[in-house]
Amino acid sequence: MPQPLIIFGASSFASLVSYVMAHDSEYEVAAFAVDSAHLQTNQHDGKPVVAFEEVEAQFPPDTYTMLIPLGGNRDRNELRVSRYLAAKQKGYRFATYVASRATVWPNLKLGENSMIFEAAVIQPYASIGNNCILRSQVCVSHHARIGDHCFIAAGAVVGGNAAVGARCFLGLNSTVRDGVTIPPACLIGAGASVISDPPAAGTYVGIPARLQMPHSELK
Repeated sequence: MPQPLIIFGASSFASLVSYVMAHDSEYEVAAFAVDSAHLQTNQHDGKPVVAFEEVEAQFPPDTYTMLIPLGGNRDRNELRVSRYLAAKQKGYRFATYVASRATVWPNLKLGENSMIFEAAVIQPYASIGNNCILRSQVCVSHHARIGDHCFIAAGAVVGGNAAVGARCFLGLNSTVRDGVTIPPACLIGAGASVISDPPAAGTYVGIPARLQMPHSELK
């Protein structure tokens, strides 16, 4: 019997997540939740939209599971962290999704509220933290480690034995060379190639990737 699910968000990405969960998981989407300040409609994709601040009144955590698939840039990673922690405080359990069209191996270490989309490849001995999103055609090589609250965009590659710190964003088709360690809260630009350990948190772009903006200057 399908498990009832609440999805945080009412954007086009929330629609994508709702579609894949409906067609490729054991969950059934019951409703969407958004912050009350952004509650502009009472329906999204034919399902009710409710204020996140009051979601447990209509959809109690002992019956419903939560999924918070916000993503796209480092600021949204911070929002995803905030709402993930808030939902946990409310008592919700979290869904985890691995596309049936992804390539993963037994005993994958995958945290809660994490999603792996179609055509992604996660090799043996890799680990993925809590509250992560790995989009289509991502490759995470053997013994690589992805920290909590990361977003890895389509086509990104993380080499063997590399480590990506918490709250990082890896852009489209970016590359992290094998053995490299990315500090927490880094943004790796689209197409960038990180071939050595970045010295500090910040935005890195280019081939090879160079620091464009320190974390302290990011808004």
